[in-house]
Amino acid sequence: MRERVRTWRTAGIAVLGAAALLTGAATGAAALPAGAVIGAAAGDDPGDGGDPKDGGPEDCDDLGDGGGPGAGGVSAPTRADLTKAIQGEAFAYAKYRAYAAQACRENLPDVQALYERVARVELREHLAEQARLAGLAGDDAANLRAAISGASYEAKTMYPGFAAQARAAGDRNAARLFSEIAEDEAGHRARSARALRALEHPSSGASVPVGPAARSVSVPEGSPRVSSRTLEDLRAAMRGEALAHARYGLYAEHARTNGHPRLAMLFEHAAQVELTEHFAEEARLAGLVRSTAANLCESAAGETAEGTDTYPGYARQAAAAGDRAAAERFSEIARDKLRHAREFKDALSGLRANCPAGG
Repeated sequence: MRERVRTWRTAGIAVLGAAALLTGAATGAAALPAGAVIGAAAGDDPGDGGDPKDGGPEDCDDLGDGGGPGAGGVSAPTRADLTKAIQGEAFAYAKYRAYAAQACRENLPDVQALYERVARVELREHLAEQARLAGLAGDDAANLRAAISGASYEAKTMYPGFAAQARAAGDRNAARLFSEIAEDEAGHRARSARALRALEHPSSGASVPVGPAARSVSVPEGSPRVSSRTLEDLRAAMRGEALAHARYGLYAEHARTNGHPRLAMLFEHAAQVELTEHFAEEARLAGLVRSTAANLCESAAGETAEGTDTYPGYARQAAAAGDRAAAERFSEIARDKLRHAREFKDALSGLRANCPAGG
């Protein structure tokens, strides 16, 4: 059973990330400018939608959003590293949003602003630029096929598998959540299939749906509420949802640039559901958010590891493969990571707090 679960978890992330990357590469995707993903908007009415936003939050759990681009042609090893890097940046964006909300609740506006700023850099600079190199977005039809593939896997295999394991472990809330998300993904798969038919067969009479509006779910400070085995699945699922949010935001930018506003709305609404509902609900059960001091310790350690080991390693491999642009970008991101680590440490000092020994 453990081996089956490991397979579900690994394959789920692979489908959300690698399949989309390869689809974009195969279709010769065009680069897009980084931009804002539209926030949750009302329902399925053609006139409903939202406006790009990039302002400050209205409350502690409304922290704005962002989007990204695509195009490329790099070696297979560099593409693999780009895939991993994109997944990491997407997760960092979602996580730092949640940490910013916690800082807001603790009335720490400077730390809140720091997390919001770093989150934007992770998504709109790091992820967006790596997405260009990897060719993360294809044409609109290819993007819809990638969305259908990912949502289908999650609806039929990954989330039902996670739900079954959670029930076996006695984690009823997690099992219920996994099952609900599987249903959501089935709905997104159906809407994407309808949109693809409308795009490829305009004479069929099919129309592009825009999907439901997202709910905003807060992620308060807390500890994991599940068993250790279910916690592993929640962590894998959170990474998949964060990646899907970034990916759909990219697809939305592509669709809007191509003159398909309803398709853009479909992707934008899906992106918001992945982030403000699915990721957030999983994060609550997983105990993602702790005190701001603890969050800063974790953030500083993670950024340091990426700046000293992860990204320099990617840069060396890209340089050896002759992928100069990727090597340069990896090196630039490594420097950004170390700067972010220093900023998180400085913020921690400002709170007169210390990390646990070895943390």
